Amino acid sequence: MGKMTPNSSHHPLREIRSFVRREGRMTPGQKRALEELWPCYGLEPGCRINPVRIFTRQAPLTLEIGFGNGESLATMATREPEMDFIGIEVHRPGVGRLLRELDKRALNNVRVFNEDAVKVLRDCLPDCCLDRLLLFFPDPWHKKRHHKRRIVQPDFIELVAQKLKPGGILHMATDWEDYAGHMLEVMEQSPNYRNCAGAGLYADKPGYRPVTKFERRGRKLGHGVWDLLFKRICEK
Repeated sequence: MGKMTPNSSHHPLREIRSFVRREGRMTPGQKRALEELWPCYGLEPGCRINPVRIFTRQAPLTLEIGFGNGESLATMATREPEMDFIGIEVHRPGVGRLLRELDKRALNNVRVFNEDAVKVLRDCLPDCCLDRLLLFFPDPWHKKRHHKRRIVQPDFIELVAQKLKPGGILHMATDWEDYAGHMLEVMEQSPNYRNCAGAGLYADKPGYRPVTKFERRGRKLGHGVWDLLFKRICEK
């Protein structure tokens, strides 16, 4: 494998949070879903998981970080029943909404963490377990003084590289051109990835990525969307 960035007590990873907990208002249905459906779909942080044991099968595994209201995750899980999915989201109303949708669709190929993504990657996922990691429309932290809060940083993508299988895909999308450029620069500086679209290029939107309500609204306002797909490579 490629050389990894050390993760020690002298170099703590992501002490600066890339998110703010905006709990927002939860509907009665979302509260009920968290109470009744969490035992079925929820994963507790703090210990290493075994995906085969959790899903009771050996299948390709996709992780989505920051699934928001769960719209895209539920859609992908419905379209790809042969694949298993883990979603991470810190905002409980979105988690509750997704749980309701999973129950409504009777989906058994999705599990959920309500926790900081870096903690889940570092503490809960075994190395080389992911076929695909999705990061769709993360907070751009558009003010320059806040750029350090962006989740896409060198330490983060090297942690992701540890969790992706060789040949696994890191797929990011953003509607902020400045953030797209930042993502591209950070990714192409890493020896552990290869740009699937070619050096310096953005990718066409893959068919598996749903177009969300948020994205449709942005396009009506003239916003662009940039997809970046990078393959996990190993040393020759």
